[in-house]
Amino acid sequence: MTDTLIPKGVTSIADFIEQSFAEHPEQQAFSSLGQTFTFTETEEASRHFASYLINGLGLVPGDRIAIQLPNILQNPVAVYGALRAGLVVVNTNPLYTPREMEHQFKDSGAKALVILADFLPKYEEIKANTPVEKVIITAATECLMPDTAPEHPEYTSYSIAIAEGAKHTMPPRPTIDLEDVAILQYTGGTTGVSKGAALTHRNVVANCMQTLERLGANFIPKEEVVICPLPLYHIYAFNVCMMAFASRGALIVLIPNPRDPDAFISAIKPYQFTTFAGINTLFVGLSQHPEFKKCDFSKLKLTVSGGTALTSAAVDAWKNVTGCEITEGYGLSETAPVAAFNDASNVAYGTVGKPVIGTDIAILSPDGTHLPAGETGEIAVKGPQVMQGYWQRPEATAEVMTADGYFRTGDIGVYNEDGNIQIVDRLKDMVIVSGFNVYPNEIEDVLTQYPTVIEAAVIGKEDDKSGERVCAYISVNGEVDIADIEAHCRKLLTAYKVPKEFHILKELPKSSVGKLLRRELRDK
Repeated sequence: MTDTLIPKGVTSIADFIEQSFAEHPEQQAFSSLGQTFTFTETEEASRHFASYLINGLGLVPGDRIAIQLPNILQNPVAVYGALRAGLVVVNTNPLYTPREMEHQFKDSGAKALVILADFLPKYEEIKANTPVEKVIITAATECLMPDTAPEHPEYTSYSIAIAEGAKHTMPPRPTIDLEDVAILQYTGGTTGVSKGAALTHRNVVANCMQTLERLGANFIPKEEVVICPLPLYHIYAFNVCMMAFASRGALIVLIPNPRDPDAFISAIKPYQFTTFAGINTLFVGLSQHPEFKKCDFSKLKLTVSGGTALTSAAVDAWKNVTGCEITEGYGLSETAPVAAFNDASNVAYGTVGKPVIGTDIAILSPDGTHLPAGETGEIAVKGPQVMQGYWQRPEATAEVMTADGYFRTGDIGVYNEDGNIQIVDRLKDMVIVSGFNVYPNEIEDVLTQYPTVIEAAVIGKEDDKSGERVCAYISVNGEVDIADIEAHCRKLLTAYKVPKEFHILKELPKSSVGKLLRRELRDK
């Protein structure tokens, strides 16, 4: 089944991308901030960018390049260019703190960085502690207005990189095997420190084909206009929108800042969009906005959801405003990401649908036994989209992979009588805030770095806006100012990881062996 999912002539993601360039040359490809690139323009810019990476920076196949950009046109150009140059893309959240950037750059061994100039001060704080040798900077408006290209004595602007790359002939692309690593997608996995899920060329291309196969006639080549408010550094938008949907000649409308609903709605109003890729919180927020109701929904036929549980309230609100059903899927960074997906023509609400083609999803007991339909257990995924492993972490990989090749997700689920999968709970204590994974251990570590905090425990609580909110319980020694603790967290954590509630307890609940009992905190 694996080989049949890979299109003829494709031995890498670069081949897959270049096929779409050739098949849809005059189609509009990406739009952001009022500017649109056709596939031909995207091909040319990414080819010149690839040429610069090779000829200008001397990067070689297998080198890692971190891309830390919002949803602007430079993002797909940089990603496609890096892959065409044979490099490994390290997707990096633009909102990362210096501490988080340092960990990811060091762990991945990134030799180069593409970064929005606005974020340079954060990089400057930690650059001496990273292996990054070459930096390309850009301004959000640079494609539309080249005179806004940033200038820096040490770093090259995006515009100069493109111009320099155009002076050289792109060398023949090196031979890349489908099993070679293409993407490092950082995630906490099911526990612990952020790890790079090593996704191969096969993982990514196969998952594109699996997603498109499930959508079938609901996604028509060269006819779709896709609204993509989700950040491209997130595996959902990266593979579903920038890879799978784009490969069919769709126009991907990139939204740089979905947190600004007025700008968001203004950006999508000119389009008769056919497809919307979002998450629960977006559906709820937009449905409540009076201006969103004035958009043209006459062509909207496909709304896809993932990343976090889809609530019935969101489904109802969205359908009332747009007239469109929401099709929910399920996956993780480690599964590139789609493992299960509803049939858009026959959505089974309350489930994530059936496994995508070529994928086996098992429900496991604690001892690894495969459970029958109707019994609840840990969801485990086997298929061509399952990662190679965690980057340079064989022990962490062994913890999540079974002997017969299943990836243990840490989520609890059950097959219902119709063969659809229901997500019941999570085995671990991960909190999901607006679709982003938040790992209590990391936040607890930051909290206990504060001078008067002795112990800390973090849990998630239900939240109407973000799905879950982060709540911190601490024990302290001496006087403590909650505002100061929050400020301390904001210095070291991305905003969505910062606790929204702080509770001071005399002592945190523990088991007889000293393990924190988070379940008792959830009952408070």
